[in-house]
Amino acid sequence: MEFACSHVVCNWRPESLAEGLSSTLPCTLSRTHSEHPYDNRIAVIPSPMPSLTPPPVPPRRLTQKHTRPTSMPPPVPPRGLETKGQARLKANVNVVSLKVGNLVDISKASSIQSNQKPVHCGKCRAVMSAVTNSQTNPNATTWCCEFCGMKNVLSQSEVKMGRSPLWTSLGRDVLYMDEEVDADYMNLEDMLVVFCVDISGSMSVTSEVSPGNSMRSPTYVSRLQGVQDALQMALSSLQRSSPHRRVALVTFNDEVTVYGDGTGIPLTLRDWALVDYDHVKEQGEKYSTPHCIAETYQCLTQRVKELREHGATALGPAALISVAMASQFTGSKVIICTDGRANIGLGQLEQESEHSPAPSPYFYNQLANHAAEKGVIVSVMTFEGEDCRLAEVGKLADHTGGRINIVNIGTVATEIQTALADNVLATNVVSTLLAPDGVYFPYEEDNHKLVREIGNVTDGVEITFQFAVRPDKVDSFQRRDRVPFQLQLSFKTRDLKKVTRVITQQKRVTTSSWVWAGSLNLSVLGVHCAQLCARLTMEGRIQEAQNQLKAQQDLLKDISEQKPIAKEESIYGNWISTMSMICEDLTTDTQDSTENTALLASRKPSTGLSDEAAKVVYQMKRAKSVGQKGRKVAMLES
Repeated sequence: MEFACSHVVCNWRPESLAEGLSSTLPCTLSRTHSEHPYDNRIAVIPSPMPSLTPPPVPPRRLTQKHTRPTSMPPPVPPRGLETKGQARLKANVNVVSLKVGNLVDISKASSIQSNQKPVHCGKCRAVMSAVTNSQTNPNATTWCCEFCGMKNVLSQSEVKMGRSPLWTSLGRDVLYMDEEVDADYMNLEDMLVVFCVDISGSMSVTSEVSPGNSMRSPTYVSRLQGVQDALQMALSSLQRSSPHRRVALVTFNDEVTVYGDGTGIPLTLRDWALVDYDHVKEQGEKYSTPHCIAETYQCLTQRVKELREHGATALGPAALISVAMASQFTGSKVIICTDGRANIGLGQLEQESEHSPAPSPYFYNQLANHAAEKGVIVSVMTFEGEDCRLAEVGKLADHTGGRINIVNIGTVATEIQTALADNVLATNVVSTLLAPDGVYFPYEEDNHKLVREIGNVTDGVEITFQFAVRPDKVDSFQRRDRVPFQLQLSFKTRDLKKVTRVITQQKRVTTSSWVWAGSLNLSVLGVHCAQLCARLTMEGRIQEAQNQLKAQQDLLKDISEQKPIAKEESIYGNWISTMSMICEDLTTDTQDSTENTALLASRKPSTGLSDEAAKVVYQMKRAKSVGQKGRKVAMLES
């Protein structure tokens, strides 16, 4: 766990961000005037005085009170106050970052490893750790949970069964390894890559790839030809680097054709089968792909060469059967390449007439959750200049750890190679973040316990949360020196071992509402801002996303006024400015899409985002921090 601030700031309030963010305040918190207004300011440590002699006491005559008529307004504070580091801090600096991609890589973990079961609190399910204060006597072991306050008692029989804290590893970072391994475990290399390719009529659109001159005419290549060349390169690369890996081909137009590894008779789904979810899923789950790429390379390359474009776009059924095929092997991948909106079968996003069924984007949510549960990574690529409803189809990649991008004939091969390089480090990942009773998580949970189902995790995955202290708990928190936080990360490794990693930390609490500029981690704040703004945007709350960006800009301005702009702050500032322009573009795009609302209500997705805007937002959701010569900066995935 990595925190944005060295201390826990107790008196942050949602309403201090901006007006209109009342939805972030839990329903159980009242809007009464707080006795602890959030007046955090950026400060710097002053330079030491040249002399230890205290300043002289002012003459008594200067301390006399001056009265003024009650009808006069209070004096205006001096203008120089803001430029001296006392500008109001509006951003919530109570942010924690979880670099899940690193945490699930147990080969690099320096944690204590234990084969014992963790000891849980009977109320909040916190795990005993090195910060737990327990008492042991001959008859029982008692401990008061530092998160919920419940008094837990382990009886003598439980102690004899090995649940005594003395028998477990009470560290701040412990890996609890489950000795049970799924019986259906297979070789890690024994995974499946499914190329799901659009061969509808629009894939015949050509682009100029080589300009002409006086000696020859320009060269044009169709989208399908570009994809065919990219697939040939990918198959050749897989044959060299992963000869034992299975590879399958699925195509779709107004029907779905499953070529598998290219050695058998293709399976075709058409007509009624394209709208039967259970049937398509069953066909994929029982489809056999017995041979590896070393054996099927020639057959697959020939199948790819023979592809021809025609017909409609049955994207939904093709994606479903591809995920069902890949779900037979943990860590498998599905790479979808399309240039059009799904307009036939399951998951269609285009309403042909007033009497035809309304588009149902919920199909992609359902399929994304199923893929994540089975440990399948789905990547989605669409061609530039088209409206494929990437905001909806992109959920397949967003939920499973895959990539989302808009390609052209010249970049599709590179993007496919990049998608092939992403490997699943862990599946079924669930994070549980515990804080003391009295803490809640704005935008997440009205509770001191936050559970997030993450699903698949690849290298570099990072998630962030912000937290705050309830108004009626501020006094009690400020009387404490430290408060504990605990992360419980449960997951399955690639070899299907069940692991729970428990990390417990303590953070100091501020007794004043001043924040030292050097105590802030700008990388964590930047990543959180990107992820939260992207999430709010996808929910249609673009004004709130802009307010978040404004709060971050104000914070950066305060910091820059107190100390020279270092490279880290410069990059952070440029990044915030870029995000601001993105949100402004999204606002314009959304406003345009809401014109003639009655006409477009059944045709536009809930977010109203163009494909280009959706791509940027999804990249913001996967923002992460990277190291640069000893510093960490926030960046967006390219």
